[in-house]
Amino acid sequence: MALDRLLAEIRACRLCRDAPRHGAALPHEPRPVLRASSTARLCIAGQAPGTRVHASGIPFDDPSGERLRDWMGVSREEFYDESRVAIVPMGFCFPGLDAKGSDLPPRRECAPQWRSRVFDALPRIRLLLTVGLYAQGYHLGSQRRENLTQTVRAWREIELAGTPFDVIPLPHPSWRNTAWMKRNPWFEAELVPELRARIRALLGRD
Repeated sequence: MALDRLLAEIRACRLCRDAPRHGAALPHEPRPVLRASSTARLCIAGQAPGTRVHASGIPFDDPSGERLRDWMGVSREEFYDESRVAIVPMGFCFPGLDAKGSDLPPRRECAPQWRSRVFDALPRIRLLLTVGLYAQGYHLGSQRRENLTQTVRAWREIELAGTPFDVIPLPHPSWRNTAWMKRNPWFEAELVPELRARIRALLGRD
């Protein structure tokens, strides 16, 4: 299958280490992490693997994933059912840490090399979750607002012309955003219930 061949190409990719186009080479062995199936109806567009995901090879295999699954109202089993849920981060490999111990931004080689090909191979996607600034910057174009808070708050208004899917922007589910959630109670009061309802309908659950 074409998608199987594409995923094999991606998992063998060493572009950011062997032929970096933006800055220094990746200082460790790449380990591309994504999940996709031609039957998937929901796609999660996140940022890039962190240290735990780099070690396990399982996307969102960390406390951020637990929070994201809670927002979505899905079990771990449902979340990792790649026949229904695709997980396609902006950067497929762990980008490393900065001097303060925080994750660096996704490698900039990844999206132009692979992203359009991946989405061309996912014809049944009907809902796209853009998680964090990098995914929103890439996917939303002119629909992105001045900052993440304004973008997420405008979730009812965002439509992507020329695509077969709806989109819901989300903050990153990192513990670092706990204060953001406290400052923006509308997120859990208004957006999260709608997110869960749409996912229930999409995944065929009562």
